[in-house]
Amino acid sequence: MAPYESDDSTTANEADDLRSGRRKAARYVVPVAVVGVAAATIGLVPALADSGDPDLPEISAQQLIEKIAESDVQQLSGTVRVSTDLGLPDLGGLESSLASGAMESGDGSSADPSAKLTQLVSGTHTLRVAADGPDRQKLSLLENASEYSLIHNGKDVWGYDSSSNEVFHSTAPAGAEPDKEVPATPKGLTEEALKSVDDTTSVTVDGTAQVAGRDAYRLLIKPKQSGTTVGAITVAVDAKTGMPLKFTLTPSSGGAAVLDAGFTDVSFAKPAASTFDFTPPKGAKVTEEGALEAPAEEREKHSKAPELEPEGEPEVIGEGWNSIAVLDTGGEGIPSGSEVGGDLGGFMDSLGDKVKGEFGEGTVFKTRLVNALITDDGTVYVGAVTKDALVKAANAGQ
Repeated sequence: MAPYESDDSTTANEADDLRSGRRKAARYVVPVAVVGVAAATIGLVPALADSGDPDLPEISAQQLIEKIAESDVQQLSGTVRVSTDLGLPDLGGLESSLASGAMESGDGSSADPSAKLTQLVSGTHTLRVAADGPDRQKLSLLENASEYSLIHNGKDVWGYDSSSNEVFHSTAPAGAEPDKEVPATPKGLTEEALKSVDDTTSVTVDGTAQVAGRDAYRLLIKPKQSGTTVGAITVAVDAKTGMPLKFTLTPSSGGAAVLDAGFTDVSFAKPAASTFDFTPPKGAKVTEEGALEAPAEEREKHSKAPELEPEGEPEVIGEGWNSIAVLDTGGEGIPSGSEVGGDLGGFMDSLGDKVKGEFGEGTVFKTRLVNALITDDGTVYVGAVTKDALVKAANAGQ
């Protein structure tokens, strides 16, 4: 990969291999789904301040990336701290509103992980994690006076919310991946970041660190282009196992990290088998995944969020970190916050800026990482780029 800045140069074949398919990486998301996508992006990747600079053997960026790729940690347990600052407004009222609507329509459970883990898109959270191979993982989100646990054990996936004493359950046939897969290691987020590496990226080894009492190398990923909202990504990679121990993404606008996630403690010993056992507590309300589907007319009746369904695959314009996805929803834009009303309407207005250009008029929905322009004719321009870059792209599309 050409942009590696280390003493060891890579070959052209290595560069081609590392770049293959990278421009198809998802650097965009439809703005009304920012909350869910951000939660999925966070996954289980960890976070904690570094302490000390251990003296480790020199390693090139290429060698460190290969070490990450070869890492095969199957068993671990530990504590994870996740801090997220997307610049979103307080979601408390919105979460209550959406939860209330879901319960009214019979289309939700407080223990459903797809809803519960959206809490990770803002603030600081502590999680306990454990894994024993691909079939057993557990994540527990520790709250003030309650706990939410997500357990994958064989074909069963259980979600349990102690505050409401509700249980969510889904199954998969033997040998198949469960619908609600529990993240097992922090490796996934780093792998997604590395998919964005191409000739528009600088990748270096930026010294060493100590995270959760373990010696680690720092991998620094920085866009070479201007116009992107991504400033830099730093990954602390365990020197012994090659597993990422910490992931930090800082925005080009400066200030606090958008995402800072890392282990506060970690062990690679095999967790006790009982860690992944779960039996619904007495009196708990148990919801099976298939029971969540309400009739279409009921879902439409209770849904207050705009639905933007793109037609076909998105077109990607630009290159590298300035890539912008263009989606045609076939609609007429989205309603304003006043038209939607309630907490969701206020949330939409707090994110959106009205803009005009040669393309016409539209609204830019903004976070500190992902921005999206939705024109009044229903075209969506979205990426990890600035508002000006989105307007320029929309103008060029006319």
